[in-house]
Amino acid sequence: MNKQISIIGVPMDMGQKRRGVDMGPSAIRYAGVVERLENLDFVVHDLGDMVVKHNLKENVIKKDSNNIEIVAQVNEKLAHELDNVVSQGHFPLILGGDHSIAIGSIAGIAKHYKNLGVIWYDAHGDLNTMETSPSGNAHGMSLAASLGWGDASLTTVLQYSPKIKPENIVIIGARQLDKGEKDIIKKLNIKVYTMHEIDRLGMATVIEETVAYLKDKTDGIHLSLDLDGLDPTDAPGVGTPVLGGISYRESHLAMEMLAESGLITSAEFVEVNPILDERNKTATVAVALMGSLFGEVLL
Repeated sequence: MNKQISIIGVPMDMGQKRRGVDMGPSAIRYAGVVERLENLDFVVHDLGDMVVKHNLKENVIKKDSNNIEIVAQVNEKLAHELDNVVSQGHFPLILGGDHSIAIGSIAGIAKHYKNLGVIWYDAHGDLNTMETSPSGNAHGMSLAASLGWGDASLTTVLQYSPKIKPENIVIIGARQLDKGEKDIIKKLNIKVYTMHEIDRLGMATVIEETVAYLKDKTDGIHLSLDLDGLDPTDAPGVGTPVLGGISYRESHLAMEMLAESGLITSAEFVEVNPILDERNKTATVAVALMGSLFGEVLL
């Protein structure tokens, strides 16, 4: 794995309606992410947090608008930042912020690959569009936008679309999918491991199959990890918790196996909301999982 890591925090909370997730990058830093990675002999360049301007008068959460315009603006800026990071040969590590930031993450990173693979570790598919979304929240549209589906302001970040191919995606941990998302999954034949498959097969088999599915047809793999993919007992500080999720230990195993594969070329950890958390537990879990992803072992 690349020994040069560039960290970018994106304090975005405009992709959904619950405040607090904009403090996620600070919570993750407080939990010791930089020190954890440096102890693993990585050279860490913490680029700080992007500036996300909140004009309370203009950008207040509205049921009809859902801040799509400002979400698009932030993701355009993030995409340019990550374009620079990848150009420098560094491993991009993005700290969220809500999951709408994956639009910019994937846009800036996929530009440098012919066939970027994406592992979407999440309770949700985030495959909605404005037409299918029950809530209209942009954080539930990020994977669809990356595939070229949805509002043009989200799909055309960095002026190209689509960013990724459906056959290069694996969703892990899904347990709450809207009808429109199910339709897209079936239409595009996207590979999904729901909690049923994880329970039945075991996480080791899921990751082995994921690696086998992606390794020969992709030239890089981006991990997009939403902390609500974990069960709320292990990660309570998220805005959209769903019972019956992936366990803390299963998640460590997944990260350890991905580290062993040597295939992960970029990663983001999103949806840490300190306001909803218990003594920064969720951010601490996120940092622990990053340790495993970057090769931390007991012996």
